[in-house]
Amino acid sequence: MSQIRQIGPRKERGAALLTVLLLVAVIAILAAHGIDRLAGATKLASNARELSQAKAYLIAAESIGMESAEQIVSASPGRTVNLGGWNGREQKFPVPGGIITATLADGGNCFNINSLVTQQQESLSARPEGLAQFSRLMIMLGILDGDAADIAESVGDWIDSDNIASPRGAEDQYYLQQENPYRTANALIVDVSELRTIKGVTDDIFVRLAPWICALPTSDLSPININTLRPEQAILLAMMGKAPSDLIPARQFLGRRPELGYASLNDFWAQSYPASLGASPEVQSQAKLTTRWFRVDLAVEMQSALVEERALIDAARQPAQLVHRQRGDAF
Repeated sequence: MSQIRQIGPRKERGAALLTVLLLVAVIAILAAHGIDRLAGATKLASNARELSQAKAYLIAAESIGMESAEQIVSASPGRTVNLGGWNGREQKFPVPGGIITATLADGGNCFNINSLVTQQQESLSARPEGLAQFSRLMIMLGILDGDAADIAESVGDWIDSDNIASPRGAEDQYYLQQENPYRTANALIVDVSELRTIKGVTDDIFVRLAPWICALPTSDLSPININTLRPEQAILLAMMGKAPSDLIPARQFLGRRPELGYASLNDFWAQSYPASLGASPEVQSQAKLTTRWFRVDLAVEMQSALVEERALIDAARQPAQLVHRQRGDAF
C-alpha cells in the first residue's frame, strides 16, 4: 500500500510539469507573434514616415523646378536655348535620408494630343492639320498607314464635342458595345494614358507613342521650340512636313544648329531643310523660339520608399505655376 501511495504523487508531478511546459510553449508562441506584429507595425510606421517625407521633398523639388524654368526664360526672354545643358539633363541631390533625382526638359517638344481638335468657346471640333501630323508621326514610328489613320480619327472622335463618328474613327456607339461599356470623353485629354481606352491603341502602339506625345492643357498645335529641339527628337520636326520622311536630314540639320539658336522664325524657315518641308503658314507659326511648357521628372528614393512624379510647368505665368502632376509610389 505504501508503494501505491508513492506512485500517485509522482504522476501528479509529471502532469503538472507537462502543463507548465505547455503553458510556456503557448506563451512563447504568443510572445513571438506579438513581437512579429510589433515589428510589422514599426516597419509600417517607418514606411509611412519615409513616404510622407519623400512627398515633402517632391513638393520642394517642384518649387525648385518652377524657379529654374523662370530663370531659363528670363535669361533670354526672346529665345529659349539649350545653353548650360539643362534640357533633359538628369541631376541628383542628396537629402537627409535619401536622394532626389530631377530632370528638367522642354515640355512643349512633343506631339500635343489635344491638337487633334480646335476649340471655339466650349465646342471642340476636328483639326485636319493636327490629325495629319499625328498620322505622320505614327507612320514614322513604324505603325502601318491604315492603323495610323484609324487611331488618329478615333482619338479625334474621343476628344471632339459631337457624337458623329469619323469615317475611320469611333464614338459612343462603338464603346458601348464593348464587354465593359463606356463613353467617349468629349473633352481635352488630361493624361496620355487615356489613349489606352481608345479604339486601335494596342499596348505595343502605346509603348511606341508614349515617348513622343503629351497632353498639354490647350488645343494649340504642338509648340515645337526649334532652338531647344535635340537631334534625337528630329521626328518632331519631320512630322511638320507634308509627308512622312527620312529622319537623317532632320537630325543633321538640328546637329548643325547655331549654339544660340535662331533669332527669328523667318531665319529658321529660310534654311534649306525646313524650307523643304513645304510647311503651310499654320505650321510655320507652330514653330516657336521660346519655351512656355517645362516638364520635370522627379524621383525621391528613401531607404524603404521610392516616389516618382512627372509634372508640367507653365512658365508663361508669373510666377511660373505647376499645372499638372502625375505621381506614383513604389516600395
